[in-house]
This record gives sequence, C-alpha cells and structure tokens, in this order.
Amino acid sequence: MYVRVGVGLALWMAGATQAQTPLRAERIASGLQRPVQVVGAPGDSTRLFVVERHDGSAGRTGRIRVLDRATGAVEPQPFLEIFPVATVSEQGLLGLAFSPDYETDGFFYVNYTAGGSTVVERYRVSADDPGVADASSGRVVLRITQPRPNHNAGWMGFGPDGMLYIPTGDGGGSCDPDRAAQDGESLLGKCLRIDVSGDDFPDDDLRNYAVPPDNPFVDDPSVFDEVYALGLRNPWRCGFDPFTGDLYLADVGQDAFEEVNVIPAGRGGLNFGWDCREGFAPHSCGTAGCDPDDDGLTDPVFAYALGPGCAIIGGEVYAGCQMPDFAGRYFYSDACDPRVFSGRLVDGVLTDIRDHTDELAMGDPFFSIQSFGTDALGELYFCGGGAVFRIGPAGPTAPDWNGDGQTDFFDVSAYATAVTDQDPAADLDGDGELTFFDVSRFVQAFIAGCP
Repeated sequence: MYVRVGVGLALWMAGATQAQTPLRAERIASGLQRPVQVVGAPGDSTRLFVVERHDGSAGRTGRIRVLDRATGAVEPQPFLEIFPVATVSEQGLLGLAFSPDYETDGFFYVNYTAGGSTVVERYRVSADDPGVADASSGRVVLRITQPRPNHNAGWMGFGPDGMLYIPTGDGGGSCDPDRAAQDGESLLGKCLRIDVSGDDFPDDDLRNYAVPPDNPFVDDPSVFDEVYALGLRNPWRCGFDPFTGDLYLADVGQDAFEEVNVIPAGRGGLNFGWDCREGFAPHSCGTAGCDPDDDGLTDPVFAYALGPGCAIIGGEVYAGCQMPDFAGRYFYSDACDPRVFSGRLVDGVLTDIRDHTDELAMGDPFFSIQSFGTDALGELYFCGGGAVFRIGPAGPTAPDWNGDGQTDFFDVSAYATAVTDQDPAADLDGDGELTFFDVSRFVQAFIAGCP
C-alpha cells in the first residue's frame, strides 16, 4: 500500500502533539565518488543504492553502489557501471528509479547524459545475483537531445499511479536561450509522464514507452503528449509525498530566487512560469511571449532569495517510523549553504520552516549537500562530498525496548517500567522530563511497526 496505515496513524497522532524529536546526522558511508542520489529498492529493507555521478579517477564511468543499510559498508562490486557518461559541467549518471514491482520484475531505470543527450534506460537485476545488475539488459526508454552541458536535471521516479515522472531542465545556458521551458514542442523544461509498461512507438528504438491517455495535453497539438507540466528551469532533485502522492520539484533558480514547486496528485497541466517568473516575481529573462502576471501560471509553494545559497537541493517528505512527529514534513537544503530545513505543506504553502542545522551538527561548515533520499522504510538520508548521512533521532526510539529483536507486548511493559522508574532513557523527546509526549512518541513508533 502506498500509504502505510501505521505511519498514517502516526502522522495523525503527531499532529495532535507539539513534541519535536531532537535530530542528529550520522555519517554512515565515506569514500564515494560524487554521490548524487540515495535510493531504497521496494521491499529491500537491508540495502541502500547510491548513484555516483562519475568517477574522478576513472573518468567517464558512472556507478551505482550498494550500501548495507545498518552499517553503511559499501559493497566492493558496483551494482552497475555505465560507460561512457559525459562529465562536463553538470553531466554524468544522475538518476535511479526502481520499478514499483521490482521485487517481481527486477527492473530499474537510470538517467544519464552521454553523446549530447539525456538517456533514460531500463535494466534488470541479475537472475543469478541480486547484488549486481545484468549489464547486458540495457534498453533505451527515451533519449532527449541536450544543447548544453548544464541544467540536465536527472531525477525521476514512479508515482503512486505507476507512471514514470521525468522532470527535465531547460537545456542550459542563461535565460533559457532556446525558450524551451515555455515551448510545448520541446521536452526540455518540463515534467514528463510516461507509461513504461507499453510502447506507442514500435518503429522507434529510442522511444520505448506509451503515453498515458489521461496526460493533460494529449488533445493539444501544440504540446507534446508526454508533457505533464511545464515552465521549469532545472529541477535537480524531486520527490513524491508518500501520504498524498503530490510531487515536489525543487527548481534551481538563475540569479534571484530558489523555489519549490508542487504538482498535486492527478493535477497535470500546470505551468510554473520559467522564464517569465522566478520564484513569485517576474524575471528579466521573460521574453518568451508569456505574461508574468498571467493567472494561468502556478506559483511555487515556497521560494527564497539568493544570499548565502546558490542552488536549492530537494527534498523528501518524511514517512518513516523513527521520527513520527516529522511525518509529512519536507526536508531540503542548498548546495552552497549546508543548512538543513524542513517545512509542512498547508493549503498550498510550505510553512512552519525549521532550521535543523545546529542539532544535526555535521561538523563541516563547507559540506555541500547534493541530494536527499529515503530507504525502503521511509527513513531519511542525504549525500554529498563523498559521504552518505542518515538523519535520525538523537535519542532512543526503537519500539524494541527490551532489545530482544521483536516488537511485542513485552516492549510496552518494559517502556512502562522505564517511565515508572523515571529512567532518563525513556525521555524520548529530549526535553529533560518524562511526560505524555514521550509516551505518545513511543506509541507512535510501536503502531508504525518501526524495525
């Protein structure tokens, strides 16, 4: 089920309390080459998959590495290597998405730049070894010509509807020189939505997908059928809200604002305004014939002016077990300002913005976060600078309170005893007192079935 019942109940309970879990950032892996994405495979609670953009020592090779989720140990053999990938500017291996049916079909999809194009390609896990992919199984799904080496975006993901969503950059350069983002007959500067289970183009080896018949522009001859939304500049990292199915797109700005856009579940056809707008304001680039005051343009849910930051890094909506009072909050950062923030979407506005940087205490004020990600259990990670960090509670939260490897009535009894005995370890919200909020947090984690 896309929304886990237990976590949904935890979200409701968290909304009824005011406690906030104290957080920490735990470095779980180091020595990686330009990591740009952390992904969990459906049904795989023991491993993480990390996308390495390209190897600085080996040149034009992009890799997917496998990490042990508990220890962070990196498997010496890559899950998949792709050669050659382009390495100029923002190019390389940029995205990974597992099929929703990965446990049965073994399919996964990669997004990389090579030969002047963005390539979306499907692979299958090896039939003999789940630790590696079948490198010979690659099949091009989609290829898009890239006129310049920046604004390649690269994230993609499957929505709750089973369709593959592929946000694309505007083709690079300053001020969208090709006017791609507002051009309906370009796949650049858009969010695409395709059905990888079909093939509407059997005679085209570079288009192996079907167009969902409910895409918003299928009856509009001026817009390509694959387009689901338009008006984007460089949606570098994106993510679905596991509770609502909304798609968050963190769109990197040019020289004025960084912004977060949201496509509500089932609401295609939105135009986010680039290059007529940046953030909420008209932009001087806007010479594409669009009106920045057009009511048909969709505002971002959040934007901030450039200052210490330079490129917004999205972003995941938390849906794990370990921090139930954060359920439904969206986490984000900036590549040039390594602070970590979270906010909650309320009535189309990202609000209640919190700065978690001091409590995370990463230790390196120059660390550049490149991406956030989640594992198969919904727990939160970020990567950059050759490392992967896990964001988690600073104190104990596991419902296996008696440490016997099981979550059962004996844990409830053990925690109740700890509270009765005024055991400091039972202070789960870290406020120095044992109150209803600590008990509530334990109950939330217990109901959600945290491992």
